[in-house]
Amino acid sequence: MHDHEPPGYDCPFCDLPAEREAEVVYRDERVFAIVAPRWWPRNPGHLLVVPVAHHENLYDLPAADGHAVFDVTQRLARVMRAVYDCDGVSTRQHNEPAGDQDVWHFHQHLFPRYAGDELYRTLPEPEWLPAPRRREYAQRLRAGLG
Repeated sequence: MHDHEPPGYDCPFCDLPAEREAEVVYRDERVFAIVAPRWWPRNPGHLLVVPVAHHENLYDLPAADGHAVFDVTQRLARVMRAVYDCDGVSTRQHNEPAGDQDVWHFHQHLFPRYAGDELYRTLPEPEWLPAPRRREYAQRLRAGLG
C-alpha cells in the first residue's frame, strides 16, 4: 500500500484557491502548471506540473495522465529556457515520505537552471515568495506560450 494521504486531507491542488489562478501558467483537461510558492534562491520561478485528477503518487498515476504531465513539462521547459534565458532545466518528482513527498497529489517540479547554481548540492532552505512576484513569473511564461 502506497497510501500516505491522511483522512480528510485538504488537497492544495484539488482545492486551488481562486486567488492562485493568476499563478497558473497552463491548463487543459488533464494537466495544469503553476508557479511554485516556494523557491530556491538561485532558481527563481520554478513550476509545478500537476494532473487535474487526484492521484497521490507515481504508483497511482494512470499512463494517460503521466504522458500529459510529461508533454506539458517538455513544452514548458522549452518556454522556460527561452523566457528566463536560463542555461538549462531540471525536473524532480517525489514519492512517499522516504522520497521527500509532502503533498499527497502527484506533481512534478520544473526548475530553471543556471551554471554554478548548485541546486542539488547545497540546497538552501526554499523561500516563500509573495503572490505578486509569482504572478510576474506566470505572466512571463504565459506570454512565452503565445
